[in-house]
Amino acid sequence: MSGTSLDGVDIAFCTFRKKADNWSCNLVDCTTIPYPKEIKQKLQTLHKASAEEIIIYDRFYGKYLGKLVYEFCKKNAFIPDFISSHGHTIFHQPENGISFQLGHGASIAAESKMPVVCDFRSLDVALNGQGAPLVPIGDLLLFKQYDYCLNIGGIANISTKENLISAYDICPANYVLNYLIKDFGYDYDKDGKTAAEGKVNEELLDELNELEYYHSKPPKSLGREWIENNVFPLLKKYKILQTDKLFTYTDHIAIQIAKQFNNKNKNVKLLITGGGAHNKFLIKRLSEKLKDNIEIVLPETNIIDYKEALIFAFLGVLRMEKTNNCLSSVTSASTDNIGGAIYYHQ
Repeated sequence: MSGTSLDGVDIAFCTFRKKADNWSCNLVDCTTIPYPKEIKQKLQTLHKASAEEIIIYDRFYGKYLGKLVYEFCKKNAFIPDFISSHGHTIFHQPENGISFQLGHGASIAAESKMPVVCDFRSLDVALNGQGAPLVPIGDLLLFKQYDYCLNIGGIANISTKENLISAYDICPANYVLNYLIKDFGYDYDKDGKTAAEGKVNEELLDELNELEYYHSKPPKSLGREWIENNVFPLLKKYKILQTDKLFTYTDHIAIQIAKQFNNKNKNVKLLITGGGAHNKFLIKRLSEKLKDNIEIVLPETNIIDYKEALIFAFLGVLRMEKTNNCLSSVTSASTDNIGGAIYYHQ
C-alpha cells in the first residue's frame, strides 16, 4: 500500500490464524520501498492528468507494484497465498460516488504471478458509503485490547469500540506537515524538531479549528481534494514564519485529536500508530491536551509503521473467506459488505 504522505510502497508479509471466533496475526517481515523521484512527482500531479493518462499510468503502477512484491518475496523465499493491495488513492470523492486507488489489479497479478485482492472501496461507495476508513474491522478483531486505535498518517483517523464499532477521519496530518517542511528541503519534519522552533499563531489556529468538517458528525472521511481546497489556501493566506505555520498546524492536529476524548470520564487505552507516532513534538503536544484518564500506548516500531499494511492484508483474508470486511456502522453504507476484486494468475 501507499499512503497520502507518499513515503513509498509499504510491503508486509503477514500470517493470520483463526481459533474459534478469535483472530491472531503475525507481522513476519516488512519494508518500505521509497519512490523514485519521477514516480513520486507523477503521483503528486496525476489527479490533474487526462483520463487516458490515468488509465495508462494505472497499468504501469500496477506492474511496478507487482514487480516490487515479486522481488521482495523472491529475496526472502516467501510464498504468499495472495497479494492484498490497497494501491495509492488518486481520487476520494464519495459524495460523487467515486474513490479511486491506483494500481491495476490484473497488472499486479500478471507481473507478480500471484493472485491479487484489490479495489476494497468501490462496493462500499456504490452502496452509498464513504468507502473509508477500512482499518476498523482489523482494529476490532486484531487489536481488541485497546479502547481506541488512532492512526496518524497523511490523515489522522480513529476507531472506537464503544457500542457499535465506529471510525472516521479526524483531520489532515502528515500530508500537511510534509507540505510545509518542503521549504526547508526535507521530506518530513524528523521528531517535529523544526515545528518546535516556532510558536502558535492564534488567528491561524482559530481559522483551522473552525473549518466546517470539524463540526460535522461521523461517518465522515477526508481526501487530498478537501485538504488542497480548504487547508492549503488558509496556510498561504498567513504571511508568517514557516516554523510558526508548522507549530500551529501541529497544535491543530493535537487539538482535533484531543477533542475526540473531551467527554470521556472512564480510563481509556489509546493505541497510536502511523508516521505521526514518531513525531515526538506532536505526541508531546497531544499528551498535554489529553486528560489524565487517557493512556497513550506507542507499540513496537514495526506495528507503528506497518499496522495499516497488516490490516489491509487482513482485509484480503476476509475477502477470500467471503466474510464482511467493510462495516456500515463506520462508512454509512446501506449494509455491511465484502469489498475487494480478485484476480487469479494460474
